[in-house]
Amino acid sequence: MMSHDYARVEQAIHYLDQSFPRKPSLEELAQHVHLSRYHFQRVFRRWAGISPKRLLQYLSLEEAKRALAASPNILEAADAAGLSGPGRLHDLLVSFEAVTPGEFKAQGAGLEIGWGFHPSPFGECLMAVTARGISDLMFVQNGGRREALRALRARWPKASLRHDAQRTQSYAEKIFSRSPRARPRELPLLLKGTNFQIKVWEALLRIPPGAVTTYEKVAVAAGRPGAARAAARAVAVNPIAFLIPCHRVIRKIGLPGGYRWGPTRKRAMLAWERAHFNPAA
Repeated sequence: MMSHDYARVEQAIHYLDQSFPRKPSLEELAQHVHLSRYHFQRVFRRWAGISPKRLLQYLSLEEAKRALAASPNILEAADAAGLSGPGRLHDLLVSFEAVTPGEFKAQGAGLEIGWGFHPSPFGECLMAVTARGISDLMFVQNGGRREALRALRARWPKASLRHDAQRTQSYAEKIFSRSPRARPRELPLLLKGTNFQIKVWEALLRIPPGAVTTYEKVAVAAGRPGAARAAARAVAVNPIAFLIPCHRVIRKIGLPGGYRWGPTRKRAMLAWERAHFNPAA
């Protein structure tokens, strides 16, 4: 149901973008996704917990600029509060371990990775896990499952990959659970990247749900002021979507910018988080 609802939401957002600057009515959007207005309302409320009208407000450029203005120094504040360790997502405490230089060079040799496909609020995803934590989270796109598995194999060419959906299911349930009052649970990640990429991804983990920052500020947090383009490239190759929240980095003028898993999905994620973590914003 989660992925099915998201498909409808994605269609509506894409149509909204195509119709810019004209603002189509809710009736028109519902008709475009082949639903009555009543069922359109139900799908949006089930997916985001708010009305389509409110969600469309969260999708606006004005809202993005307002969110950016509301959290101008979010990474600096996180450091000052001592949040440079595990990140917080829902009821999860996200920590990470980076592969060693030797392991990086070995390209996954001796590593066992279990994988499985699962629904999520943002479409079907491929989850890959090791004994040391989640190594990959990818969204299935136009290339389908085969392309997602090809990308996983390209990241870990010498690892032992095994279909293990039962194992990955438990991780998927933790990640996409909607229980912000639950007792915090740890979620470990295993990161494979260059030193700078790891620093960028670590900075992303310090951006709270519902908040946004810029590529320039991420570069500063990663220790390379003025390297916004390099930070953007590191953001673009983030191997663990959603958990390492590269979708929370936008351009300083308020536009979402690019996203490996599609700009529509990025906008949907930002709106979904704003609805869940800033309902009164």
